[in-house]
Amino acid sequence: MAAGALAAGLLSAPAASARPAPDPSLTTMSIKSPPGGADVRVLVFYGSAAPGDESPLVNAGIAALEQIGRSGPADRRFRVVATENASVFTDERRLGRFNAVVFLTGGGDVLTPEQEAGLEAYMEAGGGFVGLHDAARAEPYSDWFTGLIGARPAAGGPSAVQRATVEVGDRRHPATKDLPTQWKRLDKWLDWVENPSGDVHTVARVRESTYRPGASADGWDHPVSWCRDYDGGRSFYTGMGGTVSSYDETDFRDHLRGALMWTTRLVQADCTATITGNYTAERLTQPNQPGRNDQIGEPHGLVTAPDGRVFYIGRGGADSSQPVITDWNDPDIGKGKGQVHVYDPRTDQVTLAAELTVFGNKGGGGELVKTEEGLLGIELDPDLEDNGWVYLHYTPHSEIDREKHIGERRVSRFTLDQETGKLDLDSEKVLLKWPVQIHSCCHAGGGMAWDSEGNLYIATGDTNSSGFSDGYSGNNPEPNFRGVSFADARRTAGNTNNLNGKILRIHPEPDGSYTLPEGNLFTGEESDEGGGKTRGEIYVMGVRNPARIFVDKSTDILYAGWVGPDAGAPSTTWGPAKYDTFAVITEAGNRGWPYCMGNKQPYRDRNLPDPSKPLGWYDCDAPKNESPNNDGLVNLPPVTGNNIWYSPQGGAPDFPRDENGVPSYEQEEATYGLNWLKGGGQAAMNGPVYRYDADNAGETTWPAYWDGKWFVGDFYDADQPRNAVVMDPRTQGDGGLPVHSESLKKIVPVGDGGIRNLMDWKFGPHGALYVLDYGRGFFTSDSRSALWRVTYTGGGPTPAAGQLARGTQ
Repeated sequence: MAAGALAAGLLSAPAASARPAPDPSLTTMSIKSPPGGADVRVLVFYGSAAPGDESPLVNAGIAALEQIGRSGPADRRFRVVATENASVFTDERRLGRFNAVVFLTGGGDVLTPEQEAGLEAYMEAGGGFVGLHDAARAEPYSDWFTGLIGARPAAGGPSAVQRATVEVGDRRHPATKDLPTQWKRLDKWLDWVENPSGDVHTVARVRESTYRPGASADGWDHPVSWCRDYDGGRSFYTGMGGTVSSYDETDFRDHLRGALMWTTRLVQADCTATITGNYTAERLTQPNQPGRNDQIGEPHGLVTAPDGRVFYIGRGGADSSQPVITDWNDPDIGKGKGQVHVYDPRTDQVTLAAELTVFGNKGGGGELVKTEEGLLGIELDPDLEDNGWVYLHYTPHSEIDREKHIGERRVSRFTLDQETGKLDLDSEKVLLKWPVQIHSCCHAGGGMAWDSEGNLYIATGDTNSSGFSDGYSGNNPEPNFRGVSFADARRTAGNTNNLNGKILRIHPEPDGSYTLPEGNLFTGEESDEGGGKTRGEIYVMGVRNPARIFVDKSTDILYAGWVGPDAGAPSTTWGPAKYDTFAVITEAGNRGWPYCMGNKQPYRDRNLPDPSKPLGWYDCDAPKNESPNNDGLVNLPPVTGNNIWYSPQGGAPDFPRDENGVPSYEQEEATYGLNWLKGGGQAAMNGPVYRYDADNAGETTWPAYWDGKWFVGDFYDADQPRNAVVMDPRTQGDGGLPVHSESLKKIVPVGDGGIRNLMDWKFGPHGALYVLDYGRGFFTSDSRSALWRVTYTGGGPTPAAGQLARGTQ
């Protein structure tokens, strides 16, 4: 084709508005590899199988792209050339002068095989591609173009313009980093034949609950904008831009600007961080040898050391070769071994560092047989490398009272012999101890965590049976053993003078004692009688079974999760169904159990002489503990709403409320605020907040994309959460819902061949995720009990620094 003919093609525009002539020098530039150069250019192609139908939209798009190219800092500007003539794709020399190609097309079969081959060669040479809205309908018979776009629109999707909320999950990509986290806008919203998440890097999703998605709805994970490194080049697509008014929006123009900054090679971006194939899950431990727990005990928690070693504990359940004693007349009732194992990534070897004799081996059975006591938590001193101190949270068998069925819970400090890798059990310093009832199961808690000030957080369960309140609030004051209630959580979690059902905060001292930091919930001196009604160690009260807690040391914010009771559905008589819960805790407070759950949804009170008869609804803003088993304050701190709660019916259920603020609890009236959550058999397992450390990053470090995201999961892997969520710092401390969520199930693999029963997960110092799989039984370890590691293998941001269009940026 003659140069003049190509220029004419580049000048072509919709009949409604001819475009100005480009610089004649554009017809004589030679191809670059990668395409483009310091004089950055963008080709906008608007050819369509039905010419003219999209003229207003095309004109708006071209005008917006031209304005974007002219504005901003000089080193971020580019020139735009528009054409509807597809022959440009067969002229390698001239196509190669463009840093990126934008498809602003009404779809259809717009390229010949030769033209598509030219576009493919352009991408292989390192070109950039941006597809807008209906570009996903172009080249419908081409598998290669499907890969370039990432997904195809589903038939039957909505055609009307609707207002919806876009959740912006990638806070680092230039196309999304400056957008609102919850972006409300009008557009035409496409559904997809297949969800591309995991094959592409999704930077934004549209929340289907905010509009009518139609019969082909994608569900809670509905990608709307994504990117990927594709076939040697860079591809970005957005399903937005289906209306003329879109191109007048400042935020949408910023979205397109960022997409073009990356595709033209003006800036780097990471478009590999959520692609499933870029992660490797590796089982690190083998099944135990017969009759030995040489690799792993009954998995119950892990922590990582600064040198990369992983310390993980076994609660105390026996393997099949060990006896299980349930007879209280036997002095060895419940005797088990709480084990500390250490995995060293430098040698791939496991060391059994310690075995403690614990109360916690009674096997399964009913509420009055099984137990969840044992070795419950582990933490390493912040100065472990200097002092070798390891903290264990456990129930020693030597201290149980077999007559009263009372045990002793303690947090102790031990010294690790750095040469042998063994804990010196004779070095024990008992920091804190308190009584727990062990007549009835369950809810021992156990997690521990440090903040940046050297304060140690200790999570304790309510030690309350769930079988005597119809699965609703654990507030039955009647069942007891030798005068100690085991079915009334108002004695424990709801009691200001009891350390169970709490998250404690203490400051360990070098001599093995502890002091109390300022800012805990109580001072220990509260009461009209001059003290004795509160415990100063309490930071958070009203939690049921916080087995896993995490403190983000960059903010000192506490993250926790706990399981709910057993009711499968709400009751208009007693209150909400079981709610498993996650919370962002920014200050000391009361999280509600057993008075309120979720976003301050109250239970019904019950009391003697007839606990089967309901009394009034609890007041979440001014709860009272009027249990006969209470030895603390009657008037309790107000309840703080929680951030995530889910029932068998769905995530964040809520109900209409009457004039007193009491929900209707009518199932058919429920609404659900988090449609990525659904329960059933459920057991919340709180995870970490990831912090990317560039100084310690390596080839397998999880990328910076995940920085600041909070990992929440469930023990079970069926329909339960295993997600990374984004919180709004302005609302998270008051129970605000997450503003974005994405599934981790393809990265942290589920199922029998993967990590089916998630017990704990934390990142190591070099950015690998370590995960404990409990196994397939209960109160024991089995061949599937294992420590896993999930690493990233996708490489760094693209393009490489040496391929940027204007120097390293």
